[in-house]
Amino acid sequence: MMTSKKRSWISIIGILIVLSMILGACAQPEQEVQTVIETVVVKEPGEETVRVETVVVTVEPEIATPEPGPKVLRINPGTGTYPDIIDPQKSSFVGEIAHLKLMYEGLTRLNPNLETVPAAAETWEYNEDATELIFTLREGLKYYDGSPLNALRFRYSLLRTIDPATAGEYAGITDEIYGASEWRLGEEEESEQGLAMLEEGIQALDLDGQPCTDYEQEECRVLKLKFARPAPYFHTVMSLWVVYPAKEELIAEGGDNWWNSSKYHVGNGPYILTSLEPFVRGYFVPNPYYWGGQGAVDIEFSYITDTAIAYQAYLNDEFDIIALAAEDYETVMADEVLSKEAMIYPGSCSFVVNFHHLKEPFTDPKVRAAFATAVDREAWVRDVLHGLGAPTLTWIPPGFPGYQENETRWGYDPEAARELIAESSYGSIENLPPIVDTFGDTPRNRVRNEWLVAKWNDVFGIDIELNPVEPTTYTAISKDQETAPQMFIMGWCADYPDPQNWLSVYWTTGSWFADRIAYSNPDLDVILLDADTEVDPVERMALYKQAQDMLIDSVPGAFMWNDVNNFLVKPWVVGISTTPQDADWPGSIDPLLVDIDTSMMP
Repeated sequence: MMTSKKRSWISIIGILIVLSMILGACAQPEQEVQTVIETVVVKEPGEETVRVETVVVTVEPEIATPEPGPKVLRINPGTGTYPDIIDPQKSSFVGEIAHLKLMYEGLTRLNPNLETVPAAAETWEYNEDATELIFTLREGLKYYDGSPLNALRFRYSLLRTIDPATAGEYAGITDEIYGASEWRLGEEEESEQGLAMLEEGIQALDLDGQPCTDYEQEECRVLKLKFARPAPYFHTVMSLWVVYPAKEELIAEGGDNWWNSSKYHVGNGPYILTSLEPFVRGYFVPNPYYWGGQGAVDIEFSYITDTAIAYQAYLNDEFDIIALAAEDYETVMADEVLSKEAMIYPGSCSFVVNFHHLKEPFTDPKVRAAFATAVDREAWVRDVLHGLGAPTLTWIPPGFPGYQENETRWGYDPEAARELIAESSYGSIENLPPIVDTFGDTPRNRVRNEWLVAKWNDVFGIDIELNPVEPTTYTAISKDQETAPQMFIMGWCADYPDPQNWLSVYWTTGSWFADRIAYSNPDLDVILLDADTEVDPVERMALYKQAQDMLIDSVPGAFMWNDVNNFLVKPWVVGISTTPQDADWPGSIDPLLVDIDTSMMP
């Protein structure tokens, strides 16, 4: 009996071995596979001996199924313009920041409710009068290459932002730090003094309170900030890209254009930039070292500035998310399928026709007021934006702290506009110098700007020259006071929901944003400083209201419209969490939540 049992197991084992050989051959070319198997068969009932049989097994080959590829979320973000620069200490435009938010992360971040929550730092604490702020970083933070990330890296980022040699577009946002404004804005002696002050203003410490020594020191987890004046909102500022810890050694290795290659973007954010093809695409994959978890999809950005082409690509299922252009709005909403894919919700951007205060005739506030009064904003939103927006006479938009609902100054009034020209230093329309409207050149932008100058011609009887410029070049020239056009449309989207971001960051004398059109109002600066340092929330809001009144009265430009976020999103894109600040793409506030349901794809 023991022998028979043994032979039975031998038979089974033999068959299993052969079957494993057969299964191992399943990836062969398509043909019928025959395998001869010799096996021991157990003694059948009534038989005296066991026998050996030759068994021929015919197996139909299995077709090898390839491993599924990664899920890729294909986006044409914002305007589709290739970034002018992707440098955390220099960038300021929505498209630039969209890239940086994926690759890097600050000490704090905004959650889908636009609340400031821990990010690279696990805790923060102010002193009693908000003149000091201490962050404690998470334990074991790493860059995507596995190298440690400590407080000294964040100190470097802040110093690089402040450094006058960097000429960062958001540098003024750090002026509250002790010594920052002196180093950034001072003459030689004051600048050197400011740099020395920053030794106390920005400190990277270990957990025992001792100064950190190098970038490899993992216990270097404390960043201590000292302010020249109270800054009770500064923990939110530390969520912005100016703090993103790009590596010093990679910036040095890459030179002036380091940002234009994925090689030098070794970040700490939820995604890794694996390739960057200028004006074509950027490709991102999840960061395995990100403390907050793993993304479910790869992300691909494309750079198509012509919204008609992007729209057609979306219809062809070549994109999963695009901006919904006003020109396509009525067609989309009339379509049973597309209307369900439209995602339209309140935005966080204000748009203004900027007037350069050093370029005639806009040196004269009466002329600025005249052109602002000659704009029919209701018609613009109706005829040009097709309802995708709201006319505005204010800077802070609805839904944000500081919005002023009943503003009427510089509303549409052709007669008043002509009177303002007569009251100006030019005395009449005929005495105005030539005026040029510069814009990023796309077919639809041409139509929009043609509409705008035609309306001014209706009011004033003047021909304004149209100056179309390649979109990335347009972004670049608008950033510098010397090259910024005489007149051009630009927008501002909230970085965080506070009037300080709308008013102090943008309009304070010396800020990069005000400076590009040479706007300066010393009286406004005084009010904004008082508001920024006021700890009492009621008094603080009253001061910001006074400041916005003063800003509107000075007519820096023609405030035009507030946006809505308007996108087309394929039904298989799931997990999107939206906020008013989604100027780049819906879901960008937390890309780890976004996924693709492949079962819904065609």
